[in-house]
Amino acid sequence: MKEIVRVELDHRGYDIIVGPGVMASAGRLIAETIGKRRRLIVVTDQTVAKRHLPALEHALDREGLADGGSAILLPPGERTKSFEHLEQLLEAVLGRGIERSTVLVALGGGVVGDLVGFTAAIALRGLDFIQIPTTLLAQVDSSVGGKTGINSRHGKNLIGAFHQPRLVLADTQVMDTLPKRDVLSGYAEVVKYGLIGDPCFFEWLEQKGTAVVAGESDARRYAVRVSCQAKARIVGADEREAGSRALLNLGHTFGHALEAACDFGDTLTHGEAVAIGMVLAFDLSVMLGLAPAADALRVRRHLFEVGLPCGPADVPGLPWHPEHLLAHMSRDKKVRDGRITFVLTRGIGQAFLAADVDSADVLKILALQSRP
Repeated sequence: MKEIVRVELDHRGYDIIVGPGVMASAGRLIAETIGKRRRLIVVTDQTVAKRHLPALEHALDREGLADGGSAILLPPGERTKSFEHLEQLLEAVLGRGIERSTVLVALGGGVVGDLVGFTAAIALRGLDFIQIPTTLLAQVDSSVGGKTGINSRHGKNLIGAFHQPRLVLADTQVMDTLPKRDVLSGYAEVVKYGLIGDPCFFEWLEQKGTAVVAGESDARRYAVRVSCQAKARIVGADEREAGSRALLNLGHTFGHALEAACDFGDTLTHGEAVAIGMVLAFDLSVMLGLAPAADALRVRRHLFEVGLPCGPADVPGLPWHPEHLLAHMSRDKKVRDGRITFVLTRGIGQAFLAADVDSADVLKILALQSRP
């Protein structure tokens, strides 16, 4: 069963099509959205290409699409979101004699989607692109909303542009090939939607979260659809993160600092970092007298039960130096007038923005976590 979630952005609105088997219909769905006369260039990474590229190429060929040459392959991993690989991808795309009618297709996880989206934003001052996310994290978060970009040595996602896709195809069946760690990484972002504004969804996850992680089809489809609906509502109301969209950063200020401390390597996935960050955000909210301790305990318990880390002890080799982490946070793109903006909470489903958090309190929370 396929379901459509609409991102309402006036004439730039687009559909997210969710369900098992969407990949097999990709050619028809893309042709219905952009027509059959547009030239497509597929970009993916080497790992995803082995698993899913033949199925996509077959679906495109059936509709007479994909005449932009063979797919461009990128190395897998977060470190691909760099100036070096952006330049390589731009030169590869430009080398194919593209026109402004050319459409890029991002087949892969968040790294591929972010890099291809940024390339589409700046090549010839703007190309259309389509997202075909193949990870849970990309399906529920990074493929929706138009945030594109790369990392810098100064921090994560500091260089980029808002550039909305024309279509998002979220085939929930492709996640059956994912390692459990990758599924868990995406699941952290699913939990986030319950924590920021939907306590009923969080309660559902407490009951069905293990089924989502285990790959139960109906549970996974429901989780992806509800997550996409939540993000679509927020993006439709605040495309460029001037207000409510910033709530989607729950756990991310802490999480991005942890990723930077790990040099964006394999020690920590994005979702693992966000999971730890959400625990820290709730703990900080409790310490400041804003949220009940019972809610923070529920969050920690649920993340632990599904297999996500909740602190440094859960990640062997995780660098945990409070002052260094705070320094990374101070370079976050959400800093305003020299102050770090945090997403805090008054309880599950009651997130809010706080720009007046004392750095001493942040250091205290980080120091408490570092104790055995």
